[in-house]
Amino acid sequence: MSCGDPHDVDCQQVLGEVYLFLDLECSDDRRAVISEHLDECSPCLREYGIEQEVKALVNRCCGGDQAPVELREKLRARLAALVVETTYERG
Repeated sequence: MSCGDPHDVDCQQVLGEVYLFLDLECSDDRRAVISEHLDECSPCLREYGIEQEVKALVNRCCGGDQAPVELREKLRARLAALVVETTYERG
């Protein structure tokens, strides 16, 4: 997507990072860049709004769901094993 207007940051790049922005998973510097782009680009702002609504809807419908205890334990064990493997490979 491109609105046709020149921007410091490409529309595709901004929209590719919109969930990181929504989830507060990008740096403060990157948030500022994306926020500035959204302020000046109405097509991207509209798309951001749609993504924000989808995220809110999913949260309302599925927000209370939790993984079964067995699955959480398996994931923790696997992640711990990966950390050990990575540490061993570096050491």
